[in-house]
Amino acid sequence: MTLQWAAVATFLYAEIGLILIFCLPFIPPQRWQKIFSFNVWGKIATFWNKAFLTIIILLIVLFLDAVREVRKYSSVHTIEKSSTSRPDAYEHTQMKLFRSQRNLYISGFSLFFWLVLRRLVTLITQLAKELSNKGVLKTQAENTNKAAKKFLEENEKLKRILKSHGNNEERVLEAENKKLVEDQEKLKTELRKTSDALSKAQNDVTAMKMQSERLSKEYDQLLKEHSELQDRLGRGNKKRL
Repeated sequence: MTLQWAAVATFLYAEIGLILIFCLPFIPPQRWQKIFSFNVWGKIATFWNKAFLTIIILLIVLFLDAVREVRKYSSVHTIEKSSTSRPDAYEHTQMKLFRSQRNLYISGFSLFFWLVLRRLVTLITQLAKELSNKGVLKTQAENTNKAAKKFLEENEKLKRILKSHGNNEERVLEAENKKLVEDQEKLKTELRKTSDALSKAQNDVTAMKMQSERLSKEYDQLLKEHSELQDRLGRGNKKRL
């Protein structure tokens, strides 16, 4: 394996390790959000998009080169297989075909996992923000509910006082009671708006979780296919040896 393909293989193993770490169930999205909010990431963020696109371009170039090599040695393999006068050349071409196929799988999976890694980081960040918004909206709803209960209690007290006082005080209390009722309606309206916002945030969190689980299932399926391809290549290498 040449130096460039050894580097690509190392990059692929690093991607698989990072994706496995991100998929660990006992690390919550809020913890990853705190890690992503470190100052060092803010300094790197200015170069992140350029580095991401540069790596994609390099992986695409390597993938296309591997495809070219596979097509090249596959056609030579077909020609030399029909000839029985050059057994050494046939074995040499078969070895090169195996190497080009291996490079094709390495570059292809590296490109795919690089895109998956970017998407996974984005989903984790969005999920952490939605969970934070859910907590804030829940706190606001609880505070509004407490305030509404407090106004209801004061309203009941005013009603009891109203029964025990005369007509003059009754007018004053009715005015205050009317004001409290208006305040109560305003609080109910705010509580209803906050509840609607909380329901929307819960629906968004549920959708994010479903999308994250679907991405995890797709990753597991691709990892299984990658393992099967590696086993198939290993068996092919053993047969040629």
